[in-house]
Amino acid sequence: MNFSSKLLENAVSEFGRLPGVGQKTALRLVLHLLKQSDTEVLRFTSAINQLKEEIQYCRICFNISDFQECEICTSSKRDHSIICVVEDTRDVMAIENTNSYQGSYHVLGGLISPMDGVGPSDLKIEGLVERMRKRDIKEVILALSATMEGDTTIFYLYRKLKEFNVQVTTIARGIAFGGELEYVDELTLGRSIATRTLYERPTL
Repeated sequence: MNFSSKLLENAVSEFGRLPGVGQKTALRLVLHLLKQSDTEVLRFTSAINQLKEEIQYCRICFNISDFQECEICTSSKRDHSIICVVEDTRDVMAIENTNSYQGSYHVLGGLISPMDGVGPSDLKIEGLVERMRKRDIKEVILALSATMEGDTTIFYLYRKLKEFNVQVTTIARGIAFGGELEYVDELTLGRSIATRTLYERPTL
């Protein structure tokens, strides 16, 4: 793609680094911004800068938050004896949108994937184990995507949780293998949470 301006090219290149944004989409976004007033562009850039500078991760569940402890972890209306383990914040949002779960969460920050160089130490697994030691937890729901990486992570977590007297469940597999939670419709995801089953260790 030929650009009439190096500044335009640089801006398009940066937008194109965003996931799911190709060069044509990046160009459209940049041209849209050029048409906006200085006030609107400043509001946009300020929001991005503030996000990067002030965003926090809850010290309990590691969900994205405005404070050291997120609203879910500090809510008296939630059942904190139940922890739903998810891959990232998008999964928390997807489950919350179902309005069918009133427990707490634990965000791993990814899945175990040896092919991508992601091991257990790269995830917030020890944070989960620490919560198990300090709090009276009755159930851990492993709500991870139905992928090879998701199943590998579930198996690893199950072994880590064996030392605790806790019920370990997984969401019902109304979700096709290879499916990621954030793309599942709310009805199916809600039913999967409601009809969760005890995790059975696979035979090797």
